[in-house]
Amino acid sequence: MSTIDKNGFEIGIYTLADIGPDPLTGKTTTAKQRMSEIIQAAKLADEAGLDVFGVGEHHRLDYATSSPAVVLSAIAQVTKRIKLTSTTSVLSTLDPVRLFEDFATLDLLSDGRAEILAGRGAFIESFPLFGYSTNDYDELFTEHMELLLQLNKNEKVTWSGNFRPSLRNAEISPRPIQDQIPIWIGVGGTPESAVRAGKFGVGMALAILGGDPLRFKPLVDIYRKAGMEAGHSPEVLKVGVTGHAYIAKTTQEAKDEFFPYYSNYWSYVNRQRGMGSRMSKEEFEHMASPNTALFVGSPQQIVEKVLRQHEIFGHKRFLAQVDIGGLPFNKVARNIELLATEVVPLIKKATSK
Repeated sequence: MSTIDKNGFEIGIYTLADIGPDPLTGKTTTAKQRMSEIIQAAKLADEAGLDVFGVGEHHRLDYATSSPAVVLSAIAQVTKRIKLTSTTSVLSTLDPVRLFEDFATLDLLSDGRAEILAGRGAFIESFPLFGYSTNDYDELFTEHMELLLQLNKNEKVTWSGNFRPSLRNAEISPRPIQDQIPIWIGVGGTPESAVRAGKFGVGMALAILGGDPLRFKPLVDIYRKAGMEAGHSPEVLKVGVTGHAYIAKTTQEAKDEFFPYYSNYWSYVNRQRGMGSRMSKEEFEHMASPNTALFVGSPQQIVEKVLRQHEIFGHKRFLAQVDIGGLPFNKVARNIELLATEVVPLIKKATSK
């Protein structure tokens, strides 16, 4: 069973496993190499004492992971204590029974370390792939989440809905080691998603990739209000923050090193979405300024940004994405080391008072 302090502030990393060219060398890694590096990153994070490791889900050739539960199960075999979560599972187009059973299996393999972060996904390629319509975007997510929560609570489930066959006294196997698998909903910026997470009484993970984090404060307030009105205790209404990060000894060094990779990342993400704009150095400098949500800088700068957000949101978890844009693995490993040794101790000390 995981020995992590469940009441303290948790810090971890996550990956979406994007496969992009290194902008400095022009070389693009293979899916196999990307997978090997993700497992190695998780092992390093576990050994360094980080609390959480997350793996995302995409169904495109420019991403390496379509099945977080499979990748996390491999990671479970080379780690001892770190919590293992999806970031995110695209619940709208996943069968909730299959999703729950996969993560219950992960929970057994990891000795009780599995979590599910469910979301609607930033891309929609999974809808035609699995035979769903984007016209049912919201209804699918709501129905699948309602079923997932029932599966999490009960060994046998009777249920009927609009998008999958009904269940009659169905046995849901295996059962996890934990009484229930912790479930979070990923929220990008819509009040409706925050209200939904509150009503369900699950954790809310905010994806804050830029701008002033203050603009997300209303979502946290809405989430907590909806949760309390639905009868959930404040203890279950957990808030997490996810964001892009790069750490170096000095803030200038971090910005100089990261700009080519971050610009590269947004260049190919925008192309995937049909947009062609490239990030200028001036835009990047603004995005990385002290009062924004992009975590690029010295360890002290990262600490200050996390603590500023903690003052705003009162959140309990921060997950950093540190491997984007074709960043070579030696730099990813260095970020894990700096995060664990120079950022985490200061944040935990400040948030434990």
